[in-house]
Amino acid sequence: MTTKHQLDLSAEQLTRFHEDGFLMVPNLFPESMVNLLLEVAHHDRRITEATGPNDQTGALSRIFLRCDLEDDIYSAFARSPRIIDPLEQIFEDEVYQIHHKMMLKEPRVGGAWEWHQDYGYWYNDRFLFPTMASCMVAVDRASKENGCLQVLVGSHRMGRLDHMEVGGQTGADPERVAAAAQRLEIFYCEMEPGTGLFFHCNTLHRSDQNRSPMSRWSLICCYNTMGNQSYDGASQAAPVAIDRRSDEQITRIGRAQLDNTDTE
Repeated sequence: MTTKHQLDLSAEQLTRFHEDGFLMVPNLFPESMVNLLLEVAHHDRRITEATGPNDQTGALSRIFLRCDLEDDIYSAFARSPRIIDPLEQIFEDEVYQIHHKMMLKEPRVGGAWEWHQDYGYWYNDRFLFPTMASCMVAVDRASKENGCLQVLVGSHRMGRLDHMEVGGQTGADPERVAAAAQRLEIFYCEMEPGTGLFFHCNTLHRSDQNRSPMSRWSLICCYNTMGNQSYDGASQAAPVAIDRRSDEQITRIGRAQLDNTDTE
């Protein structure tokens, strides 16, 4: 692919991603855009009604997930060159969206997530290769106190692990995870709003409950490469080229959404 990108990673950043299985990019999005995203989400009825799975203690982890790219600010972020260009540079292939989701860890009650790999799920959608990745955008500040994401550094090199029911969720083989955790560093992804975290689909990750008085909301956008389409159509994600949205377009879409009474 010979697409000219607006936003390129440095050689050092590319090396970090391929060696560690993740890359944190401070200020991936400007504060004004993240504040607008948070304001829209706070007024969106669909967000307030979102639900999700419980962790082992029964605490709820709420998710607002969409597979289609709609005319809203969440989809507009998923179309941003700030996310798409680095991923296409990493994989040297055009990418398309699988889904995007707002992750909603509420103060004092937000549930934990078990260790898992995203490819542990996506493998069952008949994708042959793990040329897939996600970008998490911090909407609130993420810290150890409010249950920030944790990753096992370099765990993507282990390949896909078996996944099974773990504490009411689908998690990676606990025995393998325990062995990996003895050998690999656990990195806490503490992020300021607007920071982006790119991570490989085989990178093991989890998060603790949010026991703090502060919320921990984030937007996660997930992508596959065009050369890795589902071989029997099991995935609902259509391999459609992404029509990118500029910062100005994203801002305009978000402001229009705020004026829409459906999200008040």
